[in-house]
Amino acid sequence: MATRGKRGKASWVVRFIIRPLLFVFVFTILWVLLYRFVPVPFTVPMAKDFIAGKAVKRDWTSLAGIDPDLPRAVIAGEDAKFCTHFGFDTEAISKAMEANADGRKLRGGSTVSQQVAKNAFLWPGRSWLRKGLEAYFTVLIEFMWDKKRIMEVYLNVAEFGIGVYGAEAAAQHYFDKSAKSLTRTEAARLVAVLPSPIKRDARNPRGYTARYATRIARWTRVVDNEGLDACLGL
Repeated sequence: MATRGKRGKASWVVRFIIRPLLFVFVFTILWVLLYRFVPVPFTVPMAKDFIAGKAVKRDWTSLAGIDPDLPRAVIAGEDAKFCTHFGFDTEAISKAMEANADGRKLRGGSTVSQQVAKNAFLWPGRSWLRKGLEAYFTVLIEFMWDKKRIMEVYLNVAEFGIGVYGAEAAAQHYFDKSAKSLTRTEAARLVAVLPSPIKRDARNPRGYTARYATRIARWTRVVDNEGLDACLGL
């Protein structure tokens, strides 16, 4: 009887825990692999805007169709160690945790890879479950994609304004031109709005946004000079 009980318990564990987890693991692997080659069709923020009746502007563009100064500006303003880390900037995360623990203004330590994991596969939020899944998907995309693909997806799913997603839509919305024709200043302005795309305007930046854009444009020159273009194939 005891042996039957143990077998029954083992069978229950396999059926209701191990098999579902294995299914989820295989599914996520295939999902990430698919996005390695095809455009991300939509994100949760896009879906929420659409359901709310907002116009969603989005036009998928390859990295080759985007002016090189935009990914350089992203590295300069959003993730300085993008080309060398493996998905996580431990120094930035540590500083963010210290700031939050001291009760100072909430800071983020997310890399571009983490933001892609969140935007392409998950939903906005700060729960431990969402953060855990974000870390999991970050590891997967760093392992299964190259840096060029990570940046390409980021620049196509990032929110640049109300209903404005991706570099091409942002360039058209703010500057009436294609992403391929952006100037260094315009690229820096687009990156400057990323931390708060609903409140900031890349067309006529003011105050902190204008100052931040100026710094990003200056840092972009450093990115270019340091030869970090190589990891993006620019």
